[in-house]
Amino acid sequence: MNKSLLLAPVCCVISVAAFGQGQALTGQVLDPTGRPLVGATVVEKGTNNGTGTGGDGRFTLKARTAQPRLVVSSIGFAPQEVSADGGSITVRLAEASTSLGGVEVVGSRSQNRSITDSPSPVDIIDVRNVTTKTGQLDVNQLLQFVAPSFNSNRQTGSDGADHVDPATLRGLGPDQTLVLINGKRQHQSALVNLFGTRGRGNTGTDLNVIPAAAIERIEVLRDGASAQYGSDAIAGVINIVLKRSTKELTANVNYGAYDAKYRFDDRDFDGGNFNANVNYGGAIGEKGSFINATLDYNRREHTQRANVPAPDGRLRREYGDPRVTNTSAYVNSKFALSDKAHIYVFGGGNKRRGDSYAWTRFADDDRNVPAIYPNGFDPIITSDIWDVSAVAGVRATVGGWDLDLSNDFGSNRFEYGVRNSLNSSLGASPRITEFDAGGFQLQQNVVNLGLTRNYKTVLEGLNLAAGAEWRRERYSLFAGEETSYANYDPAGTPDSLRRAAGAQGFPGYQPSDAIKATRDNIGIYADAELNVTVRWLLEAALRYENYSDFGGTLNYKAATRYNLTDFLTVRGTYSTGFRAPSLAQINFNSTVTNFIGGQPVEVLLARNNSPVTQKLGIPSLKQETSNNANIGLTSRIGSNLSLTLDGYYIKVKDRVVLTTQFSADDPVIGADLRALNVGQAQFFANAADTRSLGLDVVLSHTATLGTGRLNSTLAANFNHLKIDRVRTSGRLAGREEEFFGAREQAFVKASAPPSKINLTFDYQVGRFGALARFVRFDKITLINWDGQPDNYEARVTTDLTLNYAVTNNLQFIVGGSNLFNRYPTLFNPQLTESGGAWDPVQMGSNGRFYFAKLQARF
Repeated sequence: MNKSLLLAPVCCVISVAAFGQGQALTGQVLDPTGRPLVGATVVEKGTNNGTGTGGDGRFTLKARTAQPRLVVSSIGFAPQEVSADGGSITVRLAEASTSLGGVEVVGSRSQNRSITDSPSPVDIIDVRNVTTKTGQLDVNQLLQFVAPSFNSNRQTGSDGADHVDPATLRGLGPDQTLVLINGKRQHQSALVNLFGTRGRGNTGTDLNVIPAAAIERIEVLRDGASAQYGSDAIAGVINIVLKRSTKELTANVNYGAYDAKYRFDDRDFDGGNFNANVNYGGAIGEKGSFINATLDYNRREHTQRANVPAPDGRLRREYGDPRVTNTSAYVNSKFALSDKAHIYVFGGGNKRRGDSYAWTRFADDDRNVPAIYPNGFDPIITSDIWDVSAVAGVRATVGGWDLDLSNDFGSNRFEYGVRNSLNSSLGASPRITEFDAGGFQLQQNVVNLGLTRNYKTVLEGLNLAAGAEWRRERYSLFAGEETSYANYDPAGTPDSLRRAAGAQGFPGYQPSDAIKATRDNIGIYADAELNVTVRWLLEAALRYENYSDFGGTLNYKAATRYNLTDFLTVRGTYSTGFRAPSLAQINFNSTVTNFIGGQPVEVLLARNNSPVTQKLGIPSLKQETSNNANIGLTSRIGSNLSLTLDGYYIKVKDRVVLTTQFSADDPVIGADLRALNVGQAQFFANAADTRSLGLDVVLSHTATLGTGRLNSTLAANFNHLKIDRVRTSGRLAGREEEFFGAREQAFVKASAPPSKINLTFDYQVGRFGALARFVRFDKITLINWDGQPDNYEARVTTDLTLNYAVTNNLQFIVGGSNLFNRYPTLFNPQLTESGGAWDPVQMGSNGRFYFAKLQARF
């Protein structure tokens, strides 16, 4: 691809004739008590024209239509539409409770709570604004470069994790963050991460199944919340709020590609990423009923970064990001039954197909069959993933209580395939190069009943909430076809002449691996929020849950917020938490068969209750537990400057990790493994206690610059994770350094860099806008296959985006991410975890990315 193709649309935009300027609109947005609302959104209806309020709640907006109407919204308040015929406008927003659950604010069940009143730190990310001004297209990457406490990076050379990006909050595990959609629990992925540098041994939620085009905003609660929401909320909660706009059609076409500096062939660009989506919301009747639907298609091509030879001179022929195709459909809806009751339905489906590179098999490799691949081959691991979710419920006001009854179903099915491969034990005939390798599926069904009530006359306001939840989970692992795992060498073949069994790149799951497992969980909770005075808030929550496979757990949370002055607030929380081991961690099993002395010997990742783990005294998995403390302050320094500081302490006990492999030559357990005909084995175990200490900082400033507005933000996360203790048991007691050694510990510590700092300048003047962003990723250390440290140095990436409103309804955006083409530190490809010149680290490993977008709104 020639660079001029990407620059051509810019020339088209510059050549567009100037448009007449509309009338200047000014105004102020206030809360119900008359206080200014900072950061409220003001949008001219039916256009891309919008702005935000400053520190004094005021805004200035140049209208583009003859009779403009403004839609004004702010988190925790009901949106309001007003006419704007010139002059100054004052808008006083009503509390969200007037819309009967119309607004969700994670971290609180009080519908009267605005985000600035929260005793816990919450980030609000306006997805429409982010997608307009940045080059990232999927949810994981959007959050990676916007929220400093959030970390996610694309994997390569990591089997299933190449297709499902693991994501974390505050440097904890992917499965220690709870994900909600419209306040309802989202199911996890069926995948358990086994390889790669992120989330090893963890499951997690696949955020990328939800198209950004369907999302209104994302709320990130950076605080332990198990007492409020249940399992997985040790690090925090991500709540994805779907769009509910009506009488508006939006459509987007996006394309971008990487500058292939490290290239294997003569391409100038690779990793082309095409996305097209459409969203429409229609009103039904006069009582707020609506249906909002989104269709989204995304195709991302391979990148090629296999350019750095190993010391022996060999060069992997294929190495880089996988090819992934996503097709999604999501809907959000509400149907009024009366003024006091409505039904809601939301959910959708995602179909994903992926191709990722496995390690190169060279021509002289004993796993190759030269008659099939005379020059060697690169196996391709394919994925076929179906993800669906559906939530239906009713909200009603009954006897002064707001009632919410819902049923939530979700399913994730992951099927592996292998192509451009072979089973070397089959020889050259029959010539089989494609295999069905099996896979797994996770299903979840949740029935939830919640009650909330607000007493405005109890001191300065009391909000009570209580509820119960029943959840059933089902997990299944199914085998691949026989040729994907079997060894076809004739009986009696000497070991020295035996060929490797199964599909190269990814041997299929065997029938002995297959399993079906279920469990039930019942939870009850109660929480209260009391405004003792106008300035002082107290909050408490208590939750009990009982699991059919390991028993019960009781957790609590206490929080407070105090307004020292109108411009300075202090807040603090303390909570206990838990995370139930996932059904995948309990039941996953993988077997590869080798032959030793003519006898089949198994290499196992053994499920938790298998004969191997029982023989070695590995106990049944139990819940992880945590203690979480947060103390912070928020301040408005003058009318246009705001600051939040939040320090946190998180102690997690009995973390579930994946242990080191133990061989049949082990001096202690080798005899036991040989007796079970096992050559190598590793396990999931509650083996580590960790402690995290960190600080989140957000500094925001709004200024008038010429005739435009400049918004500046400095956001940073500083995080230090320490492994306090490694726990061993049974026959492996006292062997901590071998059970969960330095290499495995390094992967846990590298879930987040010690610091991530984001500095953003966002300028808007008339129809033109520009965004410049600098992100600094701190250094991290991993341990390579030789046991030596690989020290990845700190890097700064630079992004620039330019946008122009071609018409009132059409906007063009062009820009670049990582403009200075920064790459991670290079290492020996034969010694890294991924088999490339670098492991996947937070900044990414594909270099400069150019993009262009066309957005239409009617």
